Amino acid sequence: MGEQALPKGDKLVLKGLRFHGFHGVRPEENKLGQKFVVDVDAWLDLRKPGETDSLSDTVSYTDIYRIVKEIVEGPPQNLLESVAHRIANATLSKFPQISAILVQVKKPNVAVHGTIDYLGVEILRYQLNAENGKVGEGC
Repeated sequence: MGEQALPKGDKLVLKGLRFHGFHGVRPEENKLGQKFVVDVDAWLDLRKPGETDSLSDTVSYTDIYRIVKEIVEGPPQNLLESVAHRIANATLSKFPQISAILVQVKKPNVAVHGTIDYLGVEILRYQLNAENGKVGEGC
């Protein structure tokens, strides 16, 4: 599969959200937990809030942050793919004005032989598909 182009236009950006979670396939990951870093880009039209200067005309960063926190600090998932997917779906479901969302979930402290900044996943999802009523998938 080829890579899909990122959406264009206005977006909200949340970078470097840090949480302690218990995700992973190894027993020690589920028992001890580890740090996760999440980045979210959420595309939506920001013209109206730009003109009105009113929070009620946009999506609050705080609301997206709470979704991410609840999922990352919530019940353990085996895969980062599942964590990212849940963040994207929950955000798109709660905020229909968001047309697309890019979620990166990173594990900065991974037991691998070598020097790395992090390992992780990145998913791109689109708002509801008019044909089937399901959240669209990127890539």
